[in-house]
Amino acid sequence: MIMETKNDNNSIIVEIWSDVVCPFCYIGKRRLERAMQQFPYRDQVKVIWRSYQLDPFAVTHPNKTTLQMMVEEKDFPSNRINDYIGYINEMAKEVGLDYHLDKTLVVNSFKAHRLLHLAKRHNKQNELEENIFAAYFTQGQNIDDDETLLEIANLSGLDRKEVREVLQSDAYSDEVKHDIAHAKQLEISGVPYFLFDNKYAVSGAQNEDVFLQTLHKAFADHKIPEIIEFPSDKQGVCGPEGCSL
Repeated sequence: MIMETKNDNNSIIVEIWSDVVCPFCYIGKRRLERAMQQFPYRDQVKVIWRSYQLDPFAVTHPNKTTLQMMVEEKDFPSNRINDYIGYINEMAKEVGLDYHLDKTLVVNSFKAHRLLHLAKRHNKQNELEENIFAAYFTQGQNIDDDETLLEIANLSGLDRKEVREVLQSDAYSDEVKHDIAHAKQLEISGVPYFLFDNKYAVSGAQNEDVFLQTLHKAFADHKIPEIIEFPSDKQGVCGPEGCSL
């Protein structure tokens, strides 16, 4: 059974479609977090990570880097690799991230996404998302490897036995596919994609001001207006016991 997002009138929901092999998704996560630190009602914001795969048909090559793949299979000009690395690394540094794109491996992210849905059940989704990003972009780990994922999940506070059972099955596959199908319905063509309260969308790793403004707008539209009663002597009011004149 796939649980749908429901708002409880006490918080706004930010849904983030992301792929764990997308360098801009990790940067976007940091920028949203920085905006949240400036948002006075951050305790009333619920973040949900949604699955998206940039390449659903990717075959994991634990001995091939994504840069090698870009040159060999994507016809990316080799003389532009350094410019590509430098541009993204600089963006990452601006938000305190230490990227090593020369070490990132060619992997299929489906298994990692399944674990993120397990983490959602235990309210550990953000921790797991953070640790998978760090393992992939800063440590160059193979995040399609069971033992690697076990260690990352354990670090994130998940039960090792339950994680292993998920990895050895197809658990949460439907949830991942559901998120991807939902993205198609929303005509999401790239990630990260942030949807605030199912109303306001931010596409890409935008600057903190954009996220902060969107948080304020979503919260203002979501908040139930406060009822203010002006002082009176209760005259001209009818109640169960009659009317006062």
